[in-house]
Amino acid sequence: MRRPLPAPLPAPLLASLLAPLMFALLAGPAPAQTVRVYAADEAVDPAEVARILAPAPTAPKMRGLRLLDDAARSTVAMAAPPSPVAAGSDPGEEVAAHLPLPSPPARHPGGGVDAREGGTSQAPALSLPVPFAFDSADILPGARTQLDALAEGLRRLPGHRRVVIEGHTDAAGPQLYNERLSMRRAQSVKRYLVVVHGIDAARLTPVGMGEYLPLDDADPMAPRNRRVQFRGQ
Repeated sequence: MRRPLPAPLPAPLLASLLAPLMFALLAGPAPAQTVRVYAADEAVDPAEVARILAPAPTAPKMRGLRLLDDAARSTVAMAAPPSPVAAGSDPGEEVAAHLPLPSPPARHPGGGVDAREGGTSQAPALSLPVPFAFDSADILPGARTQLDALAEGLRRLPGHRRVVIEGHTDAAGPQLYNERLSMRRAQSVKRYLVVVHGIDAARLTPVGMGEYLPLDDADPMAPRNRRVQFRGQ
């Protein structure tokens, strides 16, 4: 006798459960990404915000170069007389590319750099410990100073640059509840940036990550896991 098949999950519930996982898969492996973590008492630098969320510089495209060994170079020289060419276009010419060395990681007062995730002033994401009312998406007044500075950094970005607002919670409470709460909090931050600072709503995408990506793997209940993270897109 066949057992009855389990009833399928409702579509909204299934979507809410899969959303953080799908976002993480599309964004790539999170542990390899760096995050600039601001402390609660640390001043947010709008210039640093713009650097973190701005598009990464595109590496210059190199035309195909054919490097010849000494024997082949001699053969080419004997086969044809020299002719005037643009600098660097001779296949036998040795080309040295001088690339700028990366600057050392910046040290910030207040211990705002997350060492586990390799945070630096050039990190691709930044994290703010936005305080909310308990069990709520209401932003407390203490968050305004950092969010106001963040908004100033967003204004310095190119007009087409989009930013993902990730809500994160600790592991207290059911997983589905945390995902929904984190989404409401991300939406609340977006609303603040749009209403108070006039940031274009179309450039901001809220995402609820729940407890999926803690900053502190050793302690999923740690308060520092409750945060709002911003990532250029």
